[in-house]
Amino acid sequence: MAYDPGAIEAALAAAVGDEPALIAELRGAFIDSVQRGVDGLDAARDHDGWQAAAFRLKGLAASFGAVRLMALAIEAADAPAQDQDVLRRIKRTVERL
Repeated sequence: MAYDPGAIEAALAAAVGDEPALIAELRGAFIDSVQRGVDGLDAARDHDGWQAAAFRLKGLAASFGAVRLMALAIEAADAPAQDQDVLRRIKRTVERL
């Protein structure tokens, strides 16, 4: 599954039109929310907490067209809590947003 760096901007532009300042503000809010989602995965100590954090991250990614992040969140939901491989890949993907 390829990473599409324009998907988030396209989703935001479709929602708010040609408003660069508003798009930048919403993109920043998206990144902040994604980071809180990753923090939720980091903080999860059991399967239920881990899965809930993964599903929140999946929904957020889906809402903004972040396909690679969504796929990794789905993978995380099926993985054991604190799976370091999937967590590392999620963090790497977030850095690229």
